[in-house]
Amino acid sequence: MTPLSMVTGGNRGIGFAIAAGLLKLGHKVLLVARDEEEAEQACADLNGDVHPIVMDVTAQSAMEDALTRAVAVFGDIDILINNAGVMHSDELAELTAGDLQAAFDVHVKGPAILTKAVLPAMLENNFGRIINVSSGYGSFAEKLAGPPAYAVTKAALNALTVKTAASVPAGKNVKVNAMCPGWVHTRMGGSSAPLTPEEGADTAIWLASLDEDSPNGMFFRKRKPINW
Repeated sequence: MTPLSMVTGGNRGIGFAIAAGLLKLGHKVLLVARDEEEAEQACADLNGDVHPIVMDVTAQSAMEDALTRAVAVFGDIDILINNAGVMHSDELAELTAGDLQAAFDVHVKGPAILTKAVLPAMLENNFGRIINVSSGYGSFAEKLAGPPAYAVTKAALNALTVKTAASVPAGKNVKVNAMCPGWVHTRMGGSSAPLTPEEGADTAIWLASLDEDSPNGMFFRKRKPINW
């Protein structure tokens, strides 16, 4: 069976590299982006069994409609990679409520809605992988070192990961994990970042391809567990 994977924010950077890596593993990939032209261009660049899905991960009804259409055409989602991200660099004193809300919508609300939508079929089919692309900036163990809106909402994404993983009944081959890609040379990470998008994508691709004995409810960087 060909796994069906959905990657949000797949039109560039780490998401694009994740989509490319999954294609190399033989997956069918649904590449999610807000902009139709960018989604179609990314699929053309990848040139494989990859299909554009236009979805705004901050708009619940539009997101649910897009997912319903995608499932009707392609079938149940086997692997969901919540990769879409936004970075507001303002410190707490300058942070606006709007920027905080935007970060929450992209990093927490969107993944929660998509997870809620795809998890029942994963449980029924006894197969599923949900990978949340988080950050060490959202780790309490690493002192939430990033900009406030980013750090707080990535910490919330980590909490969503733990709670979702705990909801999976024992014995079900459904795994929910978070990963930190590291500091990656992307539009968000900047030109000084030491890692390529492919290096940043590696752990997500690895988590998506693990077998039934793989971990559930854990946080990884460079394929190794890290602390929440």
